Amino acid sequence: MTTVRDSSSAPRPPHQVLDGTDIARVVTRIAHEIVERAKGAEDVVLLGIHTRGVHLARRLHAKLTQITGREIPLGTLDITMYRDDLRLKPARALEHTEIPPGGIDGKLVILIDDVLFSGRTIRAALDALSDIGRPRAVQLAVLVDRGHRELPIRADYVGKNLPTSLREAVQVQLADTDGRDAVLVGDRDYAARSSQALAAQPPADQHLPE
Repeated sequence: MTTVRDSSSAPRPPHQVLDGTDIARVVTRIAHEIVERAKGAEDVVLLGIHTRGVHLARRLHAKLTQITGREIPLGTLDITMYRDDLRLKPARALEHTEIPPGGIDGKLVILIDDVLFSGRTIRAALDALSDIGRPRAVQLAVLVDRGHRELPIRADYVGKNLPTSLREAVQVQLADTDGRDAVLVGDRDYAARSSQALAAQPPADQHLPE
């Protein structure tokens, strides 16, 4: 008896949707959008959300400096203790929050992250920000918006809108931490399902009964 397998249930390996050139182009475009919308970015402060948001913020900072000819204040934001899932996940090491010398009071703060998903990370970032100062406005720049929002949060600057299903995972790789720049999309449980399938296979020298 022949068993017909449902190909739709097969794990889908990650596939690349953005490469290094794409990411560089996105950073350049977002930088120009910030300069245009913020009227020269004179009071802009960039805050990268750990971890990959920090690396993206540094790249955006370099591009803004190149465009405006001015040094744009740059800082980092750790949201670990503000997350609403803190009790549900393994303990994480605290990162370093670094606010530029001029502070954020009265400034246009632009939060920078790699992926916008449920919105809970950004909600935590806003809570963390409220303990630091009072900006005149807060905006959000993300490399990828994958949808599935659980909170009324949207990005002001988006590198790529990427429709996804909840069974999929979006992985951002940056040369600073991963050795290359890329955005990958694949089944969330691809690795686990592939390992299970491999374990279920008979040894190479064993023949299945006909």
